[in-house]
Amino acid sequence: MKYLKQYRIPFSGLAAGKHDFEFEINDKFFDCYEHSLVKKGNLTSNVSLQKQETMLIVNFTIDGTIKLNCDVCLTEFDAPVSFQERLIVKFVNEEWDSETDEVIILNKTDHELDIANLLYEYINVQVPYYAKCTEQGINISCDPEMLAKINIEEKSDIEEEKIDPRWAALKNIKNN
Repeated sequence: MKYLKQYRIPFSGLAAGKHDFEFEINDKFFDCYEHSLVKKGNLTSNVSLQKQETMLIVNFTIDGTIKLNCDVCLTEFDAPVSFQERLIVKFVNEEWDSETDEVIILNKTDHELDIANLLYEYINVQVPYYAKCTEQGINISCDPEMLAKINIEEKSDIEEEKIDPRWAALKNIKNN
């Protein structure tokens, strides 16, 4: 977890106004999260922080590629990722439990913003529910050798489904 310390933004010493930061997200970042959907990737996060007296407005622009496994042919491929997110950080004196996905509450005594978990969540949400080489990859198609093996297995499964002729006659009853 020491690796994730570089994803902290010390905002207490910053003057009011806009500040830009850049963070590299690579395999070491994803290794810090045991149950991550993404295990490998090469991304860049440009973070624009607008500091105001009572809050921070943080805009994330994340670009790069993540490694996915195709759900059809099991080939590992690079999937391009490019998206933007926005976050508002409010400062309060007392404890407040009304955080949302877009608003984080910090105590006025806090001096840095840890964005590692935010980056992790933003990237993992971008993983498609169904990964396929031809749809998410660039100039890549499914492995023809693996597709041939899948087709052979499907044909053998169909052959095994031969129905006993006694049951086939019963199926005709409901057609009448």
